[in-house]
Order: sequence, then structure tokens, then C-alpha cells
Amino acid sequence: MVHVPALPDLTIAREEPLDCARDGGTLAVLLAPGDDAGTIAEAYGLDLAVVARDRSVGAARTSHTIHLPPFLGDDPWAGRPRTIALVGIGDGGPAELRDAGLAAGRAARGTPHLAVAPGRALDPGRTAALVEGLLLSAYRMPRRGVPDEDAKAPCPAITLSGEPTELDRARAAVWGTFVARTLAATPSNEKNPGWLAEQVVALVAAEDDPRLTAEVHDQAWLEEHGLGAILAVGGGSATPPRLVTVRHRGAEGAPTVLVGKGITFDTGGLSLKPREGMVTMKTDMSGAAVVLATVLAAARAALPVHLVGVLPLAENAIGAASYRPGDVVRTFDGTTVEVRNTDAEGRMVLADALAWARAEYRPRVLLDVATLTGAATLGLGRGHGALFASDDHLAATLADAGARAGEPLWPMPLVEDYRDSLRSPVADLVHIATDDRVRAGAVVAALFLQHFAGDTPWAHLDIAGPGRSGSATPELGNQAPTGFAVRALVDWLASA
Repeated sequence: MVHVPALPDLTIAREEPLDCARDGGTLAVLLAPGDDAGTIAEAYGLDLAVVARDRSVGAARTSHTIHLPPFLGDDPWAGRPRTIALVGIGDGGPAELRDAGLAAGRAARGTPHLAVAPGRALDPGRTAALVEGLLLSAYRMPRRGVPDEDAKAPCPAITLSGEPTELDRARAAVWGTFVARTLAATPSNEKNPGWLAEQVVALVAAEDDPRLTAEVHDQAWLEEHGLGAILAVGGGSATPPRLVTVRHRGAEGAPTVLVGKGITFDTGGLSLKPREGMVTMKTDMSGAAVVLATVLAAARAALPVHLVGVLPLAENAIGAASYRPGDVVRTFDGTTVEVRNTDAEGRMVLADALAWARAEYRPRVLLDVATLTGAATLGLGRGHGALFASDDHLAATLADAGARAGEPLWPMPLVEDYRDSLRSPVADLVHIATDDRVRAGAVVAALFLQHFAGDTPWAHLDIAGPGRSGSATPELGNQAPTGFAVRALVDWLASA
């Protein structure tokens, strides 16, 4: 089974931060503008703001790390942390606290313990955001080959001073983010549809939860049940496609169904991508990874929801059986689709999976997640996911959850005037716009997918932008998978 990085051991304690701190560890003091370090400064006998040599202490997204020197004689700091991190929280909102947690965790790398002093009382929502940041700081990109000797290990133990708060959901959501990132970061010479299906089964089994189950459907099953679009996309690969389901039975009644695009590598097929565009395509199954991680996290958090994840898995390769531009493919619900570009494969596998999930489960809500279009990235950059929905209330609840989770989702229009661009002279639909005047690629893709959701309340998250980091950040490397939308979806499910 794939190795998912462990979360730090996090404890909420009523004691004062210095009483929780351990020798050799790190003490993080969270400060708003104008705050001083109070009893912490007195205990050390220092004006910490002066030691930091910067009067911007407390500003959002600022941190100052102070390494205290050893003494040759009597040591006034014996038994106390020698590393102090002054971390700014600005106005103390959830986003600022999440960033502060990340900064504190980074400052503590290479040390055995981190004690965190919030500086002021925090409500449960803000505490959860702070905890998410602290836990997210422990993630490291998987590495093959020689270990990076210069890399400092994440801090394994964290103590947060404050009132005990129920934080199981925050822990589960961050762990789910780690699952999604790790699967998406796995190179495609290891990862193919069969391998990914095996990981789903292994991860579900490892949870040892009778409410959590997985089922794998192979190529013969896909052929028998008429999922022609998944078969077409995966036809050129040496590894046949799969359809995998994972279910959390946390409640009775009709389920919420999440569908995730699972293209384990995307060459573009016969409509070949340029080399530069192919380098990051091991992450083109991020939608499936996010959906799987969301279901696993919902089970870990014991959310009272009936939730099903549907993962159409295929490799869009080039081979003698590759599907071609001009082909007409029949999907599960009988819709025929004229193929104009084999590099628009994500919407093809999603079409089959959405139609099958709608018929199989009769869901209360149907939602898909995909790294689908470059157009979404051009429009929204890497900071926001594109959100399309057939229902305004559904769109609003998802956008609110994204804002709370620090994974913003920007509502986008389903423009009716563009629907005609999906008409085909030889089939029921074409899967990319045929009208050169319609250049809204993300909107057209969403309109195509909406057809397969039918009358079921439906939403589509295009995470092509935020699903990968851009340039390297202190948390993630260059072009690293982010696991974007796991925390937002867990929050949305918990709030429904």
C-alpha cells in the first residue's frame, strides 16, 4: 500500500505553553499587531520583538524565528525551548490562523516538539483552522532514490494550549489531503489503473471500518455494462481501465455521490500533447484521488452521511486500439458522442461515470471533481477552483465550505447560449465546442457533463488550476499536487 505521511501527534492542553514545552523543542507564540509576548517574554527575560529586530511582529503571514544561544555557566533558560517562533496572525481570521499554523510547524522542523501559544481565546472554527495549518506543515513530497540529507524532518509532536475542542474532523480532512497528494505524486511508471484500484482496496481495508467498502469493476464488466467512453479512452493503454467505487454508510437513505476523474497519465492520445504539457500529467487523476480521500476522511470523522465515490480510471495512451478524432462513442446512457479531440478525455470518462452513478444509486446530489480544462486555469489562476452547479443553493453551500476550508471555489455560469456549440451533425453530442466564437472551454465542458447528470442536483469542480502548485512554496514543491478540495468537501458534507 502507498505510504501516506503520518500526522503529528497533536494534544490540546490547558497548561501554559511553557509548562507544555520540552527541552530541545520549539515554542511558537501567535501574535496580532500590537501584541507583545507577555509572560513568554518575561520568562525568558527578553524583549522578543527587539530580538527579532523587526517591528512588523504580528502582521499576517510573517514569522520570526529566534535561536537562543547556549550558556557556558548557569543557564537561565535550562529546560526551555531554545527555538522561539513569533508568528503573526493579523486579524486572527481562519485563513490567517491556518497560515500561522503552517509557519509554526515549519519553524519546528528538525525539533522533537512544538508548543503553541495562541495568545488569545479562539472559537472552535478558528482553532480548527489553526490545527489544519499545524498538521499540514508535516507533509513532505514523496521522494525516490537517495534521501535528501538536508531536509529536516517534520516535528512529530505538537501541544496547543487552550480549551479542549473536538478536532477529529480537522485531523481527518488533513489526513485525506495527504492521501490525495501522495497518490497524485506517484509517478506513472508505478501508477496505472490497476495499481490505483489496488490502492483503493488497500486503503479501505486499512481503515478496518465495517461502514467503509470498496468494489473494483474490470474491463469485462465495463464492456458488459456498456461504459463505452471509459473503454474508448483506455483502449490505447497496455493497462485496461477500471471503474472503482468506495462507499461510507454513515446514514440511511439516498447517497451523495462524488465522481472523480482518474486519468493515471495523459499523453493526449492521438491528439498528442506537447512534451512540456505532459510532464505533470501523472497528476491528472487528482479528481479521483480527491474523491477517494474525501470518502475515507468522512469515514474517519464518522460523518453521518451516506457517501459514494465513483472513480473512472484509465490511461490515455497511444496504441493500435486508441480512439480517434472523428470516432462516435456510445456512453452508458445511450448518448452518442462525436470525438473531436482525444485530449478532451476527462469529460468522456466522467460522462460514463456520471450516467452510471445516476442510474445505479439514484443520488440526492451528484458532484464531480476533475483537473479538467486549461481554460479554468487561465480564467482563475491557481488560487481558485471553478464551480459549476445546476442549483444555486448547492453552489452557495459549496462556495461557503470552500471559503471556510481555505480552498476557494468560484461560481461560474452555465451559459445556455453556448449549449448549441455541443451539437454534432453525426451524433447526439460533440464533446468540445464546434463554434469558433465560443471559446469558454471550462463552461462548455461543464455543459457537456451536465447532460449526463440529468435532473439530479449536480455540481462540477474544475480544479485544473489549484490542483497543482505553481512555483515552489515553503509547503510544496514546484508543480506539486495539492489535494485541493478534500477539506472543502469534508466541510460541505459535515455542514449539509
